[in-house]
Amino acid sequence: MLSKQSKIAVIGAGGVGGITGALLAQAGYDVEIVCKHQEIVDLAKSSGMHIMGMRGEHYVRMNAVKDIKELSGKKDIVFHATKATDMIDSAKELIPFLNKDSVVVSLQNGICEDALAAILGRDIVIGCVVGWGATMHLPGNLEMTSKGEFVIGNIANKPDIRLPLIRDILSSVLPVKISENIIGYLYSKLIINSCITSLGAVCGLHLGEMLKLKNIRVIFIAIMKEAMKVADAMKIKVEPYRGILDYNMLVGRDNFIFNQLAHLMIKIVGMKFRLLKSSMLQSLERGRKTEIDFLNGYICENGRKYNVPIPVNDAIVKIIKEIEAGKRGISLKNFEEEPFAGLF
Repeated sequence: MLSKQSKIAVIGAGGVGGITGALLAQAGYDVEIVCKHQEIVDLAKSSGMHIMGMRGEHYVRMNAVKDIKELSGKKDIVFHATKATDMIDSAKELIPFLNKDSVVVSLQNGICEDALAAILGRDIVIGCVVGWGATMHLPGNLEMTSKGEFVIGNIANKPDIRLPLIRDILSSVLPVKISENIIGYLYSKLIINSCITSLGAVCGLHLGEMLKLKNIRVIFIAIMKEAMKVADAMKIKVEPYRGILDYNMLVGRDNFIFNQLAHLMIKIVGMKFRLLKSSMLQSLERGRKTEIDFLNGYICENGRKYNVPIPVNDAIVKIIKEIEAGKRGISLKNFEEEPFAGLF
């Protein structure tokens, strides 16, 4: 039974994982965090994780280890906050540290729940949408850049008595909403990330600069349209992003007025988050593998599975893979090719 005394592990000490782990530890929970870098392990145990931003400034000392295999024992709750690209390996390493009643809550970008469930079992995995922003300035130096909420739910979209207990624990970080349509929330975030994060990685521009350009907004809308057609085929009821951006309204009616409304809404997103730099772009600049397979790649995989054409998302995935492999540069010129040129 989950409780205040539950033994908790957080896997990953980046922006989301580090802040979640630190604030849970500060609230008195028994938390152990797995940090990939020894420098962060040492900081967490000595001076503490430095948390700043929307929840104030704190130094939080906490138990930390460098590897999952070094965890002190079995855990009741695991908050899984690695990059999606590291998810499979870390999930396999977690198995010896879970008991029959453990839950693993996915805090990743993209839809990773099915892959986690294939390794750990569907009854163990709880879906979660992280609706707030965070960044790591230096190892162990983390900023909550925007407030929001968590949305949690059973991945079978059914009631689950464990959810109120997980809500009570996570509420030490930010407010938590329980949903019986967690897949709809996850897919909603996947769409916006597949537009913002992936387009930023292809062209190299910050969000505000990028979304001023009409051609980019046209591609943004095309990604949304393909994603929504795939969702329809998968029978996913996509929730409005953050309760505001209603994809059904923006792309479900193909006429001039709604097309103009879509452009206006995208411009507003660009203005509000004008200084945002794509996390995928940052990965490419550091020579790291991106999460493209779990964003646009997820749309493409299911588009093929359900015979839904996805040429724009396919092209985005192809370009990102070529940039990863060093076969192509990051540039606006990438959008001069087909199928993009045919959209303008």
